[in-house]
Amino acid sequence: MTKKKIGILGASGYTGADAVRLLARHPNAEITALTANTHAGKAMSEVFPHFFMLDLPKLVEWEKVDWTQLDAVFCGLPHGTTQEIIAAVLKANPGIKILDMSADFRLRNKDSYAQWYGHEHRALELQDEAVYGLTELYREKVTAARLVACPGCYPTAVLLALVPLAKAKLIDVDDIIIDAKSGVTGAGRGLKQNTLFSEAGEGLSPYSVGSHRHSAEIDQEIGAAAGSAVTVNFTPHLIPMARGEFCTSYVKLNGATPDDLRAELEKAYAHEPFVYVTKKGVLPQTQNVRGSNYVQIGVVADRIKNRAIVLSTLDNLVKGSAGQAIQNMNLMFGLPETTGLEQIVLFP
Repeated sequence: MTKKKIGILGASGYTGADAVRLLARHPNAEITALTANTHAGKAMSEVFPHFFMLDLPKLVEWEKVDWTQLDAVFCGLPHGTTQEIIAAVLKANPGIKILDMSADFRLRNKDSYAQWYGHEHRALELQDEAVYGLTELYREKVTAARLVACPGCYPTAVLLALVPLAKAKLIDVDDIIIDAKSGVTGAGRGLKQNTLFSEAGEGLSPYSVGSHRHSAEIDQEIGAAAGSAVTVNFTPHLIPMARGEFCTSYVKLNGATPDDLRAELEKAYAHEPFVYVTKKGVLPQTQNVRGSNYVQIGVVADRIKNRAIVLSTLDNLVKGSAGQAIQNMNLMFGLPETTGLEQIVLFP
């Protein structure tokens, strides 16, 4: 197969950089355009020195890219700005494949988007078209899509752990408590006081308590699986490491046992290349998935009767973002789903 010509919008951010890292060794991809308006004119290695060995195109303003020459574009821009830029890209090249890693097309309900993101959606015709890109749940739709809205990192970890259980009616979806923790790359690369080393390096900080935007995605997808409206209790925390994510979900059982939950998850992911359910007594750990596209899920019996604890972990920049986007790109181009994504976990 001829290599697909790839562009990356927002290549100076962490998710854009990880897309570069993974696509640079993808056998069917050629990176031909990188945008970063604030760093336009620079070499990628000036912005990310660890790319010193790669021959990459210089960063340019997004308006200067000839989108008609590309087969796919990954978007790592912040929410809000993404909608109009993607609309412009698709107008220039209606046949291009879009892998959006922002939040702009994840929510199906336009009112929900306005509620959580503070303004009306500016590309409603594309919002209706977008496919929610949690690969394991929407593989067939992703394969046929032009625009894929890749999930947030927290929803990916939570939904892979809970959707099969909600669909099988093994848990009470009205009683879900999620304690989530992410490395500081989840907060982006911009200069912020709470992510300075001296502020984040030796502490654990909750943020967006009771109001994190990823809650809307989790509600949407668990609700779709359960067939009813759902509102979860979700609290995220910032932990002092660069990458990685761990979600602990406390659930009430619907006449099931923790072993039933584990068996259901094992059945759901028996043939999935990147999702692993740990054996009884084996606990997932962030260091088991670092730098990879893999997910670990475990189930433990709670000491409270009729409750269980579901544990899930992934790398927030890979399966939680750029890796899942590449997984979806592979499907969209008819490639083996695992192409370019079988890196062994980086440990220690």
